[in-house]
Formats: sequence, structure tokens, C-alpha cells
Amino acid sequence: MKLGEALVKESLITKDQLHQALERQVQFGGRIGTNLIELRFIAEEDLSKFLSKYFRIPAAAAEVINNIPEEVLSLISTDIVEKYQILPFRKDRGRLHTAMLNPKDIMEIDELRFRTGFDIIPYVITESRLLYAFEKYYGIKRDLRYISLTDRFNPETKVEESTVQKVKQALTEVKDTEEIAGILLNEIFKLTKRVALFTLRGDKITGWKSRGLDTEQFTLPATESPVFAEVIRSRANYRGPVMKIQGNESLISLLSGTPQDALVLPIALREKVIALLYVDNGNNAVLNASVGYLGQLAQMATLAFELVILKRKILDLDVSSAKK
Repeated sequence: MKLGEALVKESLITKDQLHQALERQVQFGGRIGTNLIELRFIAEEDLSKFLSKYFRIPAAAAEVINNIPEEVLSLISTDIVEKYQILPFRKDRGRLHTAMLNPKDIMEIDELRFRTGFDIIPYVITESRLLYAFEKYYGIKRDLRYISLTDRFNPETKVEESTVQKVKQALTEVKDTEEIAGILLNEIFKLTKRVALFTLRGDKITGWKSRGLDTEQFTLPATESPVFAEVIRSRANYRGPVMKIQGNESLISLLSGTPQDALVLPIALREKVIALLYVDNGNNAVLNASVGYLGQLAQMATLAFELVILKRKILDLDVSSAKK
């Protein structure tokens, strides 16, 4: 049974999620597990545990992979590590505990034993964590296609507290929604190349304001784009590629391509999505801004929208009719 089918059988993903991951794999490459992680259909930790069960081989623990001694790393050359897609992480006398993408490949293990002089003890590891470790320990640069996974393993860059306080202060002093949108977009545009706000009214998404994009004439049904539709349905953030699939045609046209690393955040009032915040760093670059900070900005903007609406309701109250 193939890995994807096994994940469905274990109810870790759905058939539809597997189908989406396979479509993405055709477009961007990489292993099926990597695509499932990028689409946020499964956590890297959960995939690692399942791979251990699937191959009947222990998984290399994340905390161990993050703290490999230099003397162990130096036992195998960079060329061999890259060729065989392996990562040595512990030496035990004549045995070398090694994380591998293909831990069941007996011929490969025998060849490694011959070339290294060690008895190779195989462990499973996800492709995403292995590539992260390659760059961390050996300086092997990942292909751009994989860099959007960086935030899964690296702590996010901290934003100066003074910057956050300035934005908070500005949002408490706004008089209308136009000001809120301006503050939000200007702050995010300092960190990214493209940012846009789309309003959601009824069953239609309409471009409102943007930086680095022209959204003035943009409009589409709320259910057309799979990316937007999922964010509206789940009221959860989306981080990943804008795939070249049915329904994304209008969005791809607006973006003049298919970004591999985009972020869409919902802005919701009383559990109803009223706007969508779209952010990317262009079609050929990763989103290297702090995703946590971008989410915080969206939350602050949401509160500011609520305040403005409440102010309007107070001002619209007919006090004279209440006295009668």
C-alpha cells in the first residue's frame, strides 16, 4: 500500500486531501508527505510517527536531530550525505545511527556500510526535516521549492515591541475603516512585497486595497477560488502555494503567476468572515516575514473594525425617540 493510501486508511488525512497533495506534487515535486505538510493537512511530527509505523523502523526524534554532535557529523562526507539522503546523528561503538529517506533500501544500507566502515542503524525521517538539517549542518542549500517549510522548524523572528505598540496606538485612534486598512497594509508592506485586502459581501469577493498589486477591478464568487473558499469556510489561516488548479484562474491572473509561498488570513466579526488579507513575497520568493506577527496585525485590525462599527452604532442611536 502506498504511503498516501495508508494515511487515508489511518484517517490521518482524507481522500480529497490526498488528491490535492498529489496534484500539488505534480506541479511542485517533492515527496507526498512534504506536500501534505505544506498544505497543512498533517503535522510534521504526526507524519514522522506514522512513517515509523509504516516502515516498522524507529523515527529520528526532532530534539536529537536538532542537537547532533560535530564529531558525529564529521564521520560521513557531505558528498555521501547528499547522495544517499542520509543524516548520521549518533555513534555507538562501531554502529552509526542514521536517519534516512529510504530506510528499507537494503542495497543502499550495505553500500553505506562498505563506504563508511560502520554498521548502519537506519531510522526514518521526513523529507522536510532532513533538508532543513542538511542546510543547518552541512550548508547544503535547499531548492526554493522547499524553503517555505523553514517556519516549521525555526523560531520566528521577533518584532520590536516598540513597533507593535506604535501600531496598536494608531489603530486605537482610527476614525473609519479606510484608516484601518491603510495602517494594516502599510505595516505589512514594510515586511513583504505584496499585500492585499479583499472584502466579502454576500457571495462575492472584491478587491479593496493593496500594495504591490492592482486589485481595483478584481472580483470573483466566494466559492470559486479553493484557497479563499477554504479560509472562509474554516476561518483559519492558509499558508502554502497558490496552485494551478481549477478555480484559481482569476487569482493567478491577478498575481501574474503561482506563488509557492502565500499567506491568506481571515478577518472575521462575530464568527463571520468580512474580509481576507493576502500576503506574499512575489512569485519566486518565500515569505520570510514573521507569520505570527502578521497574524497579530490581522487580529488588531479585526478589533479596530469592531470599535469603528460600535462607534457608528452609538452615534446612530436616536436618543430623542427613546425618551418618548
